[in-house]
Amino acid sequence: MPSWIWEHPDWPGFRWSETEISPVLVRARFAQGRILGAASLLDPALTLDAAASILVEDGLKTSAIEGERLDLDAVRSSVARHLGLPTDDLPVPSRSVDGLIDVLLDATRRFDVPLTQERLSGWQAALFPSGTSGLLPIRTGQLRGSDPMEVVSGGMGGERVHFLAPPRERLEAELSRFLAWFEEPPGDLDGLLRAGVAHLWFITLHPFEDGNGRLARAVTDMAIARDDRRPMRLFSLSAQIQRRRNAYYKTLERTQRGDLDITPWLTWFLVQVEDAATEAHSIVARTLGKARFWLRFQSADLNERQRKVLNRLLDAGPEGFAGGINNRKYMGLTRASRATAWRELADLAAKGCLVPTGQGGRSSAYEIPWATLA
Repeated sequence: MPSWIWEHPDWPGFRWSETEISPVLVRARFAQGRILGAASLLDPALTLDAAASILVEDGLKTSAIEGERLDLDAVRSSVARHLGLPTDDLPVPSRSVDGLIDVLLDATRRFDVPLTQERLSGWQAALFPSGTSGLLPIRTGQLRGSDPMEVVSGGMGGERVHFLAPPRERLEAELSRFLAWFEEPPGDLDGLLRAGVAHLWFITLHPFEDGNGRLARAVTDMAIARDDRRPMRLFSLSAQIQRRRNAYYKTLERTQRGDLDITPWLTWFLVQVEDAATEAHSIVARTLGKARFWLRFQSADLNERQRKVLNRLLDAGPEGFAGGINNRKYMGLTRASRATAWRELADLAAKGCLVPTGQGGRSSAYEIPWATLA
């Protein structure tokens, strides 16, 4: 009895129940079409703003799934630089953050360029520009070495093996077979199903020493970009997977320990696509809200500092600035003096650009009038 899915004689002959998959696929397609339709209402500049927000979220969450927390401003800075957007006072991003954004953009902007072992190796090297993962040196830009590739949890003496990848001697042939399928899948295979199969297949091969999860999600984004023919993602599957991180790993493990019937995996995957596309409506709505805000206040006499603060609040969204903007935060964002910050905040409130959060006294705080932008 095989222990792992890749040990089955018919591997990689994946199969699934069309009857069970069909209604879930219809819902995912509806949600995908809905967000694409909503995005079509945006002008190019607003579409770029929405895509930038999605890309920031994608970069943060695909790393968080692997337990790595990136600095939000560093990711924003890298995305802005890559997309030609203003960077304001954002910090210069690290090489590893820039490398991650390079990978995410290359996968979707150049979705029609063939996926090859060389391209994957370049992506993996970009994720680890220093040649280390944490404090440990790793192989970069090349396939993993001869040691068994295991996914393990638990401390020494209590380790649990969640998955064992195919042995190194099979890896070149296995990866070549995957890449050939990815470039020429069956003509009747739905694009979202193709993305789900690609994710499972790639992560099962685990071809590199590190970075396989992030690469699997980049490959998945590339498959979805080929499906909807859009070079910019309008929903973040990585953010949705991060929200369901425990279920993601459990579903993967059950599937990789099972037979070649991957109906449960594809069902779970399609639900995440549906939920990710639905969640993306809030980002598109926020982008539209920002446009409405500036249309309303286009003639307001505001200085550069005030506009900068308002844009930061609008980009962060209703939940992005905990407690609203107060004098101290205004000073930090603009480097204004205490008196100037107080005067300019009061001016924004008087003009209706900001409204009180309800906290009075010395800690008076303000927020965007979000309810009026819906």
